[in-house]
Amino acid sequence: MDLHFTLTGSGDLTAQIYAQLRAAVLDGRLTGGDRVPATRDLATTLDVARGTVTAAYDRLIAEELLESRRGAGTFVAAGCVPPAHATGRRARAGAVRPVPLWATPTAPAPGPGRTAYDFSVGVPDDSLFPLATWRRLVSGTLRRGRLTAGTYEARGTSRLEVEIARYAGLSRSVVAAGDDVVTTAGAQQALDLVARVLVEPGDVVAVEDPGYTAAARLFATHRAVVRGVPVDGEGIVVDALPPAARLVYVTPSHQHPTGVAMSRARRIALLEWAVRHGAVIVEDDYDSEFRFADRPLEPLQSLDRDGRVVYVGSFSKSLLPSLRVGYAIAPATLTAALREAKRVTVWDGDTVTQGALADFLAEGHHAAHVKRATKVYRARREALLAGLTSPGGLADWLEVIPSAAGLHLCTLLRDPVLDDVSIAEAALAAGVFVEPLSVRHLEQAPHHGLAFGVGGIPLERIGPALAALRQVLSASRPARRVDG
Repeated sequence: MDLHFTLTGSGDLTAQIYAQLRAAVLDGRLTGGDRVPATRDLATTLDVARGTVTAAYDRLIAEELLESRRGAGTFVAAGCVPPAHATGRRARAGAVRPVPLWATPTAPAPGPGRTAYDFSVGVPDDSLFPLATWRRLVSGTLRRGRLTAGTYEARGTSRLEVEIARYAGLSRSVVAAGDDVVTTAGAQQALDLVARVLVEPGDVVAVEDPGYTAAARLFATHRAVVRGVPVDGEGIVVDALPPAARLVYVTPSHQHPTGVAMSRARRIALLEWAVRHGAVIVEDDYDSEFRFADRPLEPLQSLDRDGRVVYVGSFSKSLLPSLRVGYAIAPATLTAALREAKRVTVWDGDTVTQGALADFLAEGHHAAHVKRATKVYRARREALLAGLTSPGGLADWLEVIPSAAGLHLCTLLRDPVLDDVSIAEAALAAGVFVEPLSVRHLEQAPHHGLAFGVGGIPLERIGPALAALRQVLSASRPARRVDG
């Protein structure tokens, strides 16, 4: 293993080598079983006598921090440092602190496989991903030498951007050409680029409340004044928008987290409001490719006649979050700025993944995968709905918010005394992960409920999961009987 040593002056060089190697062991940079350089090699590297290094090693061997193995070399002794002691380097990391905005990180969800019954929101089933097809396309991208075409800066419109424009036009009625598309590392980076080119410190950004808290937090990092606007059964309440809002972030196809679809009348009202107030609408269409009822409404982007909408999407829900491919489809007046903002932050991303995804779209694999996955998710969704709405299930505690698309359902607690965070914590202790609704509120008085994702839980586990949750709810408060 290569180690960095700094020898200064003509003092006791053995003591300096000893102290630096000892520190590497104690602070965890070297752990039990790691091999250290041979004395001859280290002496040559440091331009010192071999005996100088040997004396330092002998001292560490005497302290049982190193051990010599005949014919094999010198190694860090196993178990020579208690686990807690190995964190000393972190404890000394000291005086520098982030600005208050970053001081409190958001607590992550338990993650796939961490609980017996996982209703995580926004998580697709990775077992459905056509891995064999994807491997073939990645290999084909490499064989064709496209990697050699990758530079820090892309030139012109990429194949993927052309295919995304075609895909969004066919599947979602988005009006776009390849030149209108800016590929990104997921939808979150698309939002970041939009904020970079549109939001100045102190600008007001309106978000749905309850809503996607990661987006609200992102806008806040750009020093925007983030305002929460209430949501009803038709989507964001346009009349409640702050007049000074420079940007309005919405999820109209499947509102996050309630699941309601923005009505056509509300969409028209929002577009008219944006024109009157000179605002930009960011339309995040995060999982509406999975539809289970009703015909999809036209996206805001296709209804927009004034160049006020930036349409954001990704392949995180339809394929895999780990692919990290998203996109922004913007008015022509913004695309150059978005591309420049991308250039100065992350350049052009992973050209191999982008090339494989372009082929995946062009050859029809994405459409076929969504069709297959929708059947699986539909079965899970129907089982979940049955358990949530039947009188013998959870209907006495929970009211389902109507939803026609997406990978999750949201419910409201019927009893106003119940606290959704406490219920979610008790459910987690019982092996069931559900997300409380109240934590998604920003300014509005919180509604208490639970959100259930269908991507992370197999069909056969939904019944037992709801049975376990029923026990948690029963222990929290007796059921309030619902007729019918």
